Parts: sequence; structure tokens; C-alpha cells
Amino acid sequence: QWQMRLYKDMDELMQQAEFFVDAVSGYRSDFALFPEFFNAPLMAENNHMSTPEAIRELAKHTTEIVQRFSKLAISYNINIITGSMPEMVDDKLYNVGYLCRRDGTMERYEKLHVTPDEAKVWGMVGGNKLQAFDTDCGKIGILICYDSEFPELSRLLADEGMDILFVPFLTDTQNGFSRVRHCAQARAIENECYVAIAGSVGNLPKVQNMDIQFAQSMVFTPCDFAFPTNGVKAEATQNTEMILIADVDIDLLRELNQFGSVRNLKDRRKDLFELKKR
Repeated sequence: QWQMRLYKDMDELMQQAEFFVDAVSGYRSDFALFPEFFNAPLMAENNHMSTPEAIRELAKHTTEIVQRFSKLAISYNINIITGSMPEMVDDKLYNVGYLCRRDGTMERYEKLHVTPDEAKVWGMVGGNKLQAFDTDCGKIGILICYDSEFPELSRLLADEGMDILFVPFLTDTQNGFSRVRHCAQARAIENECYVAIAGSVGNLPKVQNMDIQFAQSMVFTPCDFAFPTNGVKAEATQNTEMILIADVDIDLLRELNQFGSVRNLKDRRKDLFELKKR
């Protein structure tokens, strides 16, 4: 759970990121998940610019940040989901992130549904790439914040064999967080998978359109006898910087799919409806 604070430069921000990677790798974690726009503090140096100009300046850091994360993934032997960052492609501004595998390979993912605020204030546009990714710990899906509120996306990923869904998010209010939190838990139940959400906390008084944050990072499970009765494997303290570590068993998902009290994937009435990716 990432604390938003002002950093003097990118080196200082990445030192903090490495601290978290080092800490979770010490517990032999297989994945590290960072929040959406965790690098927003770097926008403070461009506070004199208009908001659309400032975030486009921030996008210039994305390539270097991803390269640094890839090196951390290799050196600390951990798969890193880099949250999300702005990225310019052909004069269009996207909200994207990267899966940096510990073997040195990388995958790019995009936020498909930008919020009305992202579109209006920043001029951001949604991407069109959706896929599950292979890792050395099973197949994973990654949906950035608002995308988790569209159940079709996670169902398409589940049909590709997704075991764990990662949701980096950034919400400024409790009601915004509640949307992400409850939708993410629903995704765990309906897709028989684990879901991890990670957000940012704290204030950024010198960054326009990114001034306050509200978060509680959590790990959700399906709701059946082999899992926690409330479907919550682990939860952070609200609005407090901390590390959240959870141990999940992929084999339990296989058993649930075949022998669970309810079987949300197998019991779908495919004779009545279908879901396709265009």
C-alpha cells in the first residue's frame, strides 16, 4: 500500500519502490503489485504547467521506470506488476502498465475504460488490448482500476485460464474505493480466482488532479469451504502505508472448479448466452 509523498527526483522514488520489492522478496513472494499512477509524485516538478501538459511530462519517465523495474524483477527474483503509468503512443495518452517477469521478459497491459475525469482533465484514451499472461506461477490477468468494474473483462480472462487477477487502483474518495473493492470481490467469486487489489494513500498538495487518495489493499478468494468464509484472504489497514502479503493455493481453484458447492464457470448456461472478444 503505497504512500503518496513528494520525492526530489526519480532516483528517490525508485529507491522507495526497491525497498518494497526487497521487503516482499524476503518473504519469498512470487508477485509484487504496485498501485495505479504510483509515480504521480513526479508531477510536482511540473506544477506550473497545465494538468494535461504535466501528465504528458510524467509519461516521459515511463520507459526508464519500466527498465528499472525489469532489473529489480531479475535481481530480486520476483514478478513485478508495475501498477500503471501514463504513456504516449502516436500522440495519444494511455494508462498502461507492465508485467516484469523475473526471467527478464515483459508484457504490456492497457486500461481499456478510462474514467470521465481521465478523459476530460487529461485527454486520456482507452486502450484495446486484453489478454491473460503466462507466469511461472500460473496464468494471471491485470485490470487497471475502473476496468475491474466491467465484469465482461475478467470473464474473458477467466476463459483464458486466469488464476489470479491483479487490480492496481487509485481512488480519491471512499465511495470510489468501495466500487473497486466490491467489484473486485465479485470478480473472485464469479470467476473462481484470486484477486489482489493495491492502492495509494496520502496527499499530494502540489499535484493537480491527484491531491488526495483513499485505499485499503486486499486479497480476495472465492467463497467456499476451502477458503475464508468472508472471501477475504488478507487486508491492509485503511489509509496506512504498509506491505500486504498473502499465500494462495492455485490447486484449490482446480478443486473448486470441479467439486465446489457452486461452480460459477461450469454451470453457465452457454445455450442461452455467450461472451466473445472482438
